[in-house]
Amino acid sequence: MAQAYARSVNAHGGIRGHRLRVLTCNERNDSVAAAQCAQRAVDEGAVAVVGSYSQFGRSFMSPLEVKGVPFIGGYGASDEEFQSPLSYPVNGGQASLLAGNGRQLAADCKRVALVRPDTIQGDQMPSLLNSGLQSGGRHPAKDIKAPEDGTDYSPQVTRALDEVGADPAVYGRAEAGGRAPGACMAASLGDHTDAFFDAFRRLQEDSPKVRVASVLGSVGQSLVNRSGGTSGPLEGADITGWYPVAGDPRWRPMRKVISDYAFDDNRIDPADQGVQTTWIAYTVLRSLIEQLDDAGVTDITSHDLQTTLDRGERAIDTGGLTPKLRWRDDDMLAVQDFPRIVNGMVTYQVVRNGELVSAQHGFVNVTRTLESRRTDDY
Repeated sequence: MAQAYARSVNAHGGIRGHRLRVLTCNERNDSVAAAQCAQRAVDEGAVAVVGSYSQFGRSFMSPLEVKGVPFIGGYGASDEEFQSPLSYPVNGGQASLLAGNGRQLAADCKRVALVRPDTIQGDQMPSLLNSGLQSGGRHPAKDIKAPEDGTDYSPQVTRALDEVGADPAVYGRAEAGGRAPGACMAASLGDHTDAFFDAFRRLQEDSPKVRVASVLGSVGQSLVNRSGGTSGPLEGADITGWYPVAGDPRWRPMRKVISDYAFDDNRIDPADQGVQTTWIAYTVLRSLIEQLDDAGVTDITSHDLQTTLDRGERAIDTGGLTPKLRWRDDDMLAVQDFPRIVNGMVTYQVVRNGELVSAQHGFVNVTRTLESRRTDDY
């Protein structure tokens, strides 16, 4: 997406005459390689790292901080993306998604089980989901840990069904139309969420049907398609995302760039939140360069970008894909553990007839839910 964006702006004379050169570096989910990628950005004189993410934030942020290279975009894959003073996230990360998902579930769910990875980052998930549930007057979710790199999640599915009271002796079996009212199951396992729902599909038949939920990034349209679409386990699922649904007209400029300058490269999925975040992050970069050009700056440096971001004299319009963005001290939300969050908006989506569609119009503000989160009880 980054390379297609660069081809697009350069084909039209650059950003106010500034040619955009994009370097990419694949860390391949390795902490040493993540540090090497960050060091390469420094060595090559990159003015910013844009639209990237890594779970090894401690490894890649340090070299950027030493040289004052701003990190624009983020994905919430590591705590440093929402803690480093050189990080400028465009969304609320995992924190906003889980808090939003809890609020989304609170409308219909009396009993909820959360299946999440048994990792340090996974340990933050229950309090985030619970903050949303409790804002809707519901009890905390049952916390079910799962191996981060698991291949069979049958034990976790079985336990989750038990915890939410999905008893076939009471409600009957799903294949016979049995349904456990008020019973809900949320799963947030990243790339392994598909393995979880594969196990869920097999085991659900012998239990009453329960409502399922997840967050975009763990579940997307491609997973809905792979898991059976309208006949799959995700039909009717509540999904929380950062941005408007992929079919929203606000994504048309991005889709046109993909069509015209990526030649419909099938590696670029316009529904993928990583692709979408990259597009938004480059929109931010473009606005910053335009602001500097308006101020008469001809040689754009990382220090110029950082200063412009910190001053926030002009809010950045992302075409309605997020609220207008600024990263001044006054714009930071008072969210424990995530002090760099400036965007507390999420969208509610649902899988209907095999398609991810909007569950309600517009954004949902989960700022108060995040700010009131308690972590001492979990």
